[in-house]
Amino acid sequence: MTDTRNRPPRDSYLVFGAPYIGEEERAEVLACLDSGWIGSGPRASQLEREFSAYVGAKHAVALNSATAALFLALKSLKLSPGAEVIAPSMTFCATVNAIVHAGFKPVLVDCDRDTMNMDPAALRGALTPKTEAVLPVHFAGRPCEMKDIMTIVDEKKLALVEDCAHAVESTYEGKHCGTFGDFGAFSFYVTKNMSTAEGGMLISRKADDGDALRCKALHGLSKDAWNRFSDEGYVHYAVHEPGFKFNLTDLAASLGLHQLRRLDRAHAYREKLWTFYMRELADLPLTLPAPIPDNMRHAYHLFTCCVDDTKTRIRRDDVITGLHRLNIGSGVHYIPVHAHPYYRETLAVSDENLPNASYIGERTFSIPLSMAVTQEDAADVVAALRRVFQ
Repeated sequence: MTDTRNRPPRDSYLVFGAPYIGEEERAEVLACLDSGWIGSGPRASQLEREFSAYVGAKHAVALNSATAALFLALKSLKLSPGAEVIAPSMTFCATVNAIVHAGFKPVLVDCDRDTMNMDPAALRGALTPKTEAVLPVHFAGRPCEMKDIMTIVDEKKLALVEDCAHAVESTYEGKHCGTFGDFGAFSFYVTKNMSTAEGGMLISRKADDGDALRCKALHGLSKDAWNRFSDEGYVHYAVHEPGFKFNLTDLAASLGLHQLRRLDRAHAYREKLWTFYMRELADLPLTLPAPIPDNMRHAYHLFTCCVDDTKTRIRRDDVITGLHRLNIGSGVHYIPVHAHPYYRETLAVSDENLPNASYIGERTFSIPLSMAVTQEDAADVVAALRRVFQ
């Protein structure tokens, strides 16, 4: 890559999380439009089959978001009304919002400061007689310590839903994230490693869950409802339960099919960017992502940096503003859930209760990392960070 120390500022803005859209996606979208079927149909079904094969799941149900997947998973567990579900505070609010909307009580626990993932010791310390489920998040694409978490889950006979919004390629000891628990929820949002603009996938380890989940996801209609307007003739539908409107469209699946098929190539490219960032940013006052153990495959979804305030007076928000002025987009992942007004008031959790999440939430920012980021773009990111800290 080009030397980063004397690069001129960028002329154009580098958007954080911009997706890579290839010619295959463009052609598939046009073919979908020309087919006359853009709602949930054959392409969504094909995406389900290919995704379940990729992660090794019994079933995959294509939905309009990972939030819907989390909600549907929690509702399908048939937990007791008001049951406690343990989740990390270091996550996007959707993780915990889904618990609330499903009718359960979120219990927030701290993360490990290095990995930013749920701390198994904190999980064990949060258990009560009302605990019925655990919802770990594979943060930034780094798998949680599933051996430790599964020990607790099995010992206490708890349900497990994995939030894999960042972790479509992630594996732990050779097994895909999302396949350890009862359910795994994946995100295909525009900034994710695999994107359908908006969308998600719910996978289940039970062989008989597929049709029931699809029924719930589409108003509670019978499984063949999507083809009731097809050229095979009209099919009457039946409502089996009051379901939801969570289905993924074929138009969205048109993007996802080729994003999925490109996953491993895109992963290898992001790994190169990751290695470049780790080398070029090592001398700046930043805490970079923790080393990755051999028993894990990191999805390389987010490259998170924490400002080391023992080495600089510059604060995280100053860094974000400085990057923006130099035409570099960045993100914050995340302000911890307990710091948001609603959850601070309703859960009565303070920063002192969750010191690691609070520490990270005040210092973290993420830099562009996707197949849409060129090597020249990455060099511009490094050069901009150098200017900010100078």
